Amino acid sequence: MTNKLWNKGHIFDKEIEKFTVGEDYLLDYKLIKYDLYGSIAHTMMLLKINILNKTEYAKLKKGLKNILQLDKKKKFKIALEDEDVHTAVENFLVGKIGIAGKKIHTGRSRNDQVSLDLKLYTKDALLEIETAVLNLCEEMIAFAGKYENTPMPGYTHMQKAMPSSIGLWMCSFIESLLDDLELVKVAYEQNDQNPLGSAAGYGTSIELDREFTTELLGFKKVQNNVLYVQNSRGKIELSVLSALNQVMQTIGKLSTDLLLFTMSEFDYFSLPEELCTGSSIMPQKKNCDCLELLKAKSAMIFGYLMQVNSIISNLPSGYSRNFQLIKKPLFEGIEMALESIDITALVVKNLVVYEDKLASSCTNEIFAAEKAYEFVKKGIPFREAYKNVAEKIGKMEDSDVNKTILSMKTIGNTGNLGLNKLAEKIKKEKKLVLYQDNCFKKKIKNLLK
Repeated sequence: MTNKLWNKGHIFDKEIEKFTVGEDYLLDYKLIKYDLYGSIAHTMMLLKINILNKTEYAKLKKGLKNILQLDKKKKFKIALEDEDVHTAVENFLVGKIGIAGKKIHTGRSRNDQVSLDLKLYTKDALLEIETAVLNLCEEMIAFAGKYENTPMPGYTHMQKAMPSSIGLWMCSFIESLLDDLELVKVAYEQNDQNPLGSAAGYGTSIELDREFTTELLGFKKVQNNVLYVQNSRGKIELSVLSALNQVMQTIGKLSTDLLLFTMSEFDYFSLPEELCTGSSIMPQKKNCDCLELLKAKSAMIFGYLMQVNSIISNLPSGYSRNFQLIKKPLFEGIEMALESIDITALVVKNLVVYEDKLASSCTNEIFAAEKAYEFVKKGIPFREAYKNVAEKIGKMEDSDVNKTILSMKTIGNTGNLGLNKLAEKIKKEKKLVLYQDNCFKKKIKNLLK
């Protein structure tokens, strides 16, 4: 028998119930374990401040761990009538252990519960995202190292411009992702605050030990101002989606390049058959659909960012039911980004390179700027050198593309990419993420003892 935590005895209109609950009772399946972690920490704190006695605490913890086991087996259900995971958990406890179950909500509101659940979910997810980005960077480093000095034309305005290399091209995406990773880390830092104990946004007269639950749950700090806990709803999700948007922008640009460079008109790269689809009417077709979908999903992540931004814009201070609608774009954005990062790593790992085609595409005109610099090195002003070469386009002597790209030794140029430094940075970042992940898992393991 379900019981709404806010119901005072009146009959609730079914259409309004369906409308206000929306997809929450379904989306909250992603939050069950996090809600249970928070509830266990809360009961430990209530025992510490003498709201619960040892017998009540033991019953509650056993009941909460029971739900955790049911969730692992996909047997814990959240009904439409429950509205959300918080109500489903409390109803289960009351049904199983009676009066002690009615005490678990002491000092809490569903407002700080959902904020806590989302922060724990997001913390877990961002660590997974960081690991996936770094795994992708490792695949890119391996690819760039293998083809570091393989020539390819560089483009501006969609036209051939200057000599370049696969190493330079791929390393541009590695450095982009490492910059994107810094934004993910900022989002992680903003998210790593404990909202529990802020109740509905205005605190409570019960002297809750917020530092204690912060330590139990492995948060870096307490989210101090109880009203800001609610006012930050959506803002932190925006930081997360904004960081993911940057990651996906990088992936989208790589996908665009590959879609161009795998065209028969270029034929610089190809994907193996097992990564491509076909046509139901044209037997010869080998379609790089995964690249097209990566581009599309990059746009969708931006759409989720705009959804959340629109939902929270110009809301007054305190909780608003509008916040309910930020769950779905957050969940979908995180899951879509994670899947896209993994697929991109698979693409890079299996990318086929046609070195002869790349080298032959480095036609003579792309050496024009370098020809001008040869005059500059002899003391001729650049503008005069530019005009001199411009008059001779099409009549220039052939250039050695391999020699040219290796001669560019300025930091970050084709002859000085700094692959070792990039590899070391990736290795260092992976150690940090692994440490954070292990610390979080250790806290949760201790919580469940």
